[in-house]
Amino acid sequence: MTKNEESGTVENESDVSADQYLQAFRWMLLARIFEDKISALYRAGKMVGGVYVGKGQEAFSVAMGMQLDRSGGDVYGASIRDQAGRIAFGESLLDGARTYLGSVKGPMRGRDGNIHRGRPREGTPAMISHLGASVSVVNGMLMGMRFQGKTGMVGGVCMGDGSTSTGSFHEGVNQAAIEKLPLVIAVANNQFAYSTSTDRQFACEKLVDRALGYGIRGHSCDGTDLGDCLSVFRDAIDLARGGDGPQMVVGKMLRLSGHGEHDDASYVSDSLKKDHFGRDCLEVARQRVLAENWMSPEDVKSTAAELQAEVDATVAQVQHEELPSPVGEKWEALSTSSLIEEKA
Repeated sequence: MTKNEESGTVENESDVSADQYLQAFRWMLLARIFEDKISALYRAGKMVGGVYVGKGQEAFSVAMGMQLDRSGGDVYGASIRDQAGRIAFGESLLDGARTYLGSVKGPMRGRDGNIHRGRPREGTPAMISHLGASVSVVNGMLMGMRFQGKTGMVGGVCMGDGSTSTGSFHEGVNQAAIEKLPLVIAVANNQFAYSTSTDRQFACEKLVDRALGYGIRGHSCDGTDLGDCLSVFRDAIDLARGGDGPQMVVGKMLRLSGHGEHDDASYVSDSLKKDHFGRDCLEVARQRVLAENWMSPEDVKSTAAELQAEVDATVAQVQHEELPSPVGEKWEALSTSSLIEEKA
């Protein structure tokens, strides 16, 4: 490991295998290409609803999503900026595209906006826009497993820095701490809650210091460094699975887009954009891949072209699918036996 003199953070150079790093890089690249496509459709007026992308947060997102064990019963409560983590956890591109474009074949049947997707039976609860409330949802899933006598599962829940100032976050984390739940809380400190900077959100020196107040363990990582994110999340997940109780992981980075595609982010200063934490984590990962000779420039280019073709084909398929009909819809709850989590 080496210390970055500009940021004072530790960057991992040998703590993560090349295979794991490359797998994570590919998922980050796929997420970026997919969200660029969705953003283009939004700007072209071909989408109803908002678009909120994870540009600049893919490393932090993928690091937890890929290291949770979906097949083993782990739970992943993603946020609006966790496309990379969703893909890594096992969500199909079809689910994402169908939700954004309102297809009746999507997991939410085109009913619930275009971002609140999930498949609870597969460990992915539908996202709640008020992200602090997601902690209690994942807590409930973990408590349910405990009541059934199931062990060894971990719940991951994702949010931004602003969510940590909500009452629902406090109640959820307090409960998780008291019950010693195997919960990993991923807090993406992208330095803004919409347009409110962190110096107007909390008075503690570092956001991770909040973990101490709940009696849980806190971890920090450089959200622009994929290797650091992978290493820190691995340790946090292992601790939670081993009975150490809730773990809070705070990654610092900069949101490289507006709060949503409707927002030009004019409130972000040039100095923040030029800061170490203003780096693009995907570009940092690409440079590492090339420097280590894990891929050639041609390999990276051909992989990007392959993923672009996959995204284009997926979106083209969904654009020809049926939209919900208010007249013909029976409006049964999605938990009704005839509707419950049909396979895509």
